[in-house]
Amino acid sequence: MSSKTNSWLIYVIIHVLFIGIWGAVIEIPEKAGFPATLGYVVWALTMIPASLAALKIKGWKLDFNRKAMLWGGAAGLLGAGGQLVLFFVLRIAPAYLVFPLLSLTPVVTILMAVLLLHEKTGKLGWIGVALALVSIFMLSYQPAGATQVSGYTWMLLVAIPLFAWGAQGYIMRFANEIMSAESLYFYMMATSVTLIPFALYLTDFSQPIEWSFKGPYLSAIIQSLNAFGALCLVYAFRYGKAIIIAPITTALSPVLTVALSLAIYQTIPHPVIVAGIVLAIVSALFMGYEEVSN
Repeated sequence: MSSKTNSWLIYVIIHVLFIGIWGAVIEIPEKAGFPATLGYVVWALTMIPASLAALKIKGWKLDFNRKAMLWGGAAGLLGAGGQLVLFFVLRIAPAYLVFPLLSLTPVVTILMAVLLLHEKTGKLGWIGVALALVSIFMLSYQPAGATQVSGYTWMLLVAIPLFAWGAQGYIMRFANEIMSAESLYFYMMATSVTLIPFALYLTDFSQPIEWSFKGPYLSAIIQSLNAFGALCLVYAFRYGKAIIIAPITTALSPVLTVALSLAIYQTIPHPVIVAGIVLAIVSALFMGYEEVSN
């Protein structure tokens, strides 16, 4: 097996590390007074240097045709739209609940890959899908007297990036067949940047905003993890199968996120929710294990 074929695993490892850490610390700037909408603006801007770095490696060759722009823009719109909603979700629900639920995105990616790309998964993959559905109910459990999460609105909002990113995983695998990974990421970046005016429109500038290091500067450092982590994911989809990469990345990243979040905020969720977190991670691992072993 060539080094290029094996390289998907390297990109996956980097992606998991970057996104896992990012998920645990993404709330810090907002808690300091930097609005979630401005957090989106910073995130979109951090994609620019990542995109330029990728294009430089490619020799500044950009696929400039209708299909590339269409599929690249679609991947970018799904990713950016889900990201914008995520910032709002984290205002009403903690990261240790949100990110395990987002680890279920392989359900969407796998179903689309199987139905549309004719990729195959085995019994463990389908068991993982079933366990994922069960974990949703466990993650929705609200202990009596719980006040940290307002009702079930957060779950409905999480469903938006859940389905958007699941569909994005499928498109990223498909788009890699018709354009370079660098071009795909460029169009994802361009789409994200075009939504900046919308994010600014939603920002309430009448409220106090943290403009010191804890605001935009710390946010830029944190969001850079996401930007370059997403670039690694695009490269991973270039060399690997969607039904392998999607479960592995979305299962292992929350492990880091949950562990770091609980350590940073020193919060222990209800045992039912803990079980749901574990089940969500196990389900995603099931969806990827059989494919890797084959």
